[in-house]
Amino acid sequence: MNTLAQQLSLSSEVFGKIMSSVAILALLWLLKLLASSVARRKISDIARFHHWRRVIVYTYSFLAIVLIGRVWIKGIDSIATFLGLTGAGLAIAMHETIANLAGWLFIVWHQPFNLGDRIQVGEIAGDVIDIRIFEFSVIEIGNWVDADQSTGRIVHVPNSKVLREPLANYETGFEYIWHEIPVLITFESDWEKAKKILTDIAREKAEHLSEGAEAQIRRAAMKYLIYFKSLTPIVYTSVKESGVLLTIRYIVKPRERRNSDQEIWEAILRAFAKHDDIQLAYPTTRFFKAGEGKEGGNG
Repeated sequence: MNTLAQQLSLSSEVFGKIMSSVAILALLWLLKLLASSVARRKISDIARFHHWRRVIVYTYSFLAIVLIGRVWIKGIDSIATFLGLTGAGLAIAMHETIANLAGWLFIVWHQPFNLGDRIQVGEIAGDVIDIRIFEFSVIEIGNWVDADQSTGRIVHVPNSKVLREPLANYETGFEYIWHEIPVLITFESDWEKAKKILTDIAREKAEHLSEGAEAQIRRAAMKYLIYFKSLTPIVYTSVKESGVLLTIRYIVKPRERRNSDQEIWEAILRAFAKHDDIQLAYPTTRFFKAGEGKEGGNG
């Protein structure tokens, strides 16, 4: 041993520490292989095996840092140094777990959402059904289903997501959202009559949906800078390539959006069916023969 230390130009003390470190790593590596082998034989469920494999890796990393630290750092037996090294080991070996724990503390303390709230974190949206130390679960909405309806899938989201991704809560503070229904009619239609019909329908079908919104805005304004000049339904006019676009805009609770959309569209179809001078528009193609006049039609 001394001869090898001399050839490497190392003191006997440093060489001894290196050999001790190698021995510790080798022993821990063998223990990790043994624990993984036992877990693989005893646990048939892939998800549970993955969880225990991560626990084994974290434990191996933590023990390696602590034991090798005791070899190289003098005074490691003191409480302050030991706790400092332990904290560093945990931060390195279990950074994802610590991040999830920090996210859980943020959720519990700051309460950006609660059970039952409809939220969106990054690209994931759903209704919160469970909050745990390392993850929370939502019933997914949207995705391939229109109008924020449930897909039926349960999505488990790491708590660290709330610290890294934009978080939207549909219900905390202000429980309403603005919804718009675009109605495209032909250029030949009586757009003023159509706009009046849509305004009447919006007031009949959607105005009651905003009941309570004004009081909520006043309460929310004490904490957030929320201000809306008017909450009554309105119809906006614009021109598109295929016709005149009349957009109904109204305020509604997120969970009532699809039902209100259906009721309003059914009322629109019934009302327009009574008027020959109002037609819904759609993209069309026109053909003209040389020498013939151009006749009107949808554009």
